[in-house]
Amino acid sequence: MAAGDNQKLKMLYLVDILSQETDDSHSLSLLEITDRLEALGVNADRKTLYSDFDELAKYGLEVLKEKAGRSTLYHLATREFELPELKLLVDAVQSSKFITEKKSRQLIKKLESLVSVHEAQHLHRQVLITGRIKAMNESIYYNVDMLHEAINSDRQIRFQYFKWNVSKKQELRRNGAFYQVSPWCLMWDDENYYLVAYDSVEQKIKHYRVDKITRLSIAETPREGKQQFREFDAAKYTRSLFGMYGGEPQRVRLEGRNEMVGPLIDRFGKDNITLSHLDENRFSASVEVIPSSHFLGWIISLGDGVRITGPEDVVEKMRNEVRRLARVYL
Repeated sequence: MAAGDNQKLKMLYLVDILSQETDDSHSLSLLEITDRLEALGVNADRKTLYSDFDELAKYGLEVLKEKAGRSTLYHLATREFELPELKLLVDAVQSSKFITEKKSRQLIKKLESLVSVHEAQHLHRQVLITGRIKAMNESIYYNVDMLHEAINSDRQIRFQYFKWNVSKKQELRRNGAFYQVSPWCLMWDDENYYLVAYDSVEQKIKHYRVDKITRLSIAETPREGKQQFREFDAAKYTRSLFGMYGGEPQRVRLEGRNEMVGPLIDRFGKDNITLSHLDENRFSASVEVIPSSHFLGWIISLGDGVRITGPEDVVEKMRNEVRRLARVYL
């Protein structure tokens, strides 16, 4: 390519070179920069580069210079994201079960482009996706976008909903009949993405795993359930829906050893659980939760450190669950 062929693209190429090849630990000399620009069909010299750096600074991209022996080196100091911030985003992507392995790799590759090729290696070393349990529904990435579109345009959605069968195949619920609901928000719980919507037929708020939604489309029908969602508390909903299992919330009383306070606060938060001392070794607690089998199983997982003390119907549910497990294993 002849030098000067792409002169109008000079500033864009200059930003690309500095973004991709320089950072706080890696710099380029003016000669190296001019060589790279010439390879791209752009004429450059020392004087014009000084002027270009000044223009970039006016735009908000600061180019710093430093002395290295007899040489003067330059690197881009301004980035939209710092490396530690991108590491957090990479961790979030690769730990998200609802994003497939293929899409995880694509997203992480794009995140790597936000730093230099040198710093991208630090992100790449964190990519440990293989072997993790990830979603198998590739359409989820686009379903999320469509759900937000439906919410923003105030319209209902139609979709089919599936479960996995013993043959490891998708099996449509309701014999393949379409669901039609009013979407209101998306929520994250227990490493899964959920759609929270209003079912006008049953006149209640429901939730659906987004990775189990298929053949999604936006209907022309306006959304319903505005009054129900005006009083909707998303944080309270996820706290009470233990593992996103449905039911009516109840105020449940617990007792336990003092060292078990941590798991309760980790799960429900400091502001959502009432605690008091029974004696120097034990505490009592009260929390609003839906006492589903998932919740009972979580209490069982805490061993003899925590037990349910009320109300009586929840205690009886636990007794029945223990009897059921005893019949299975004894």
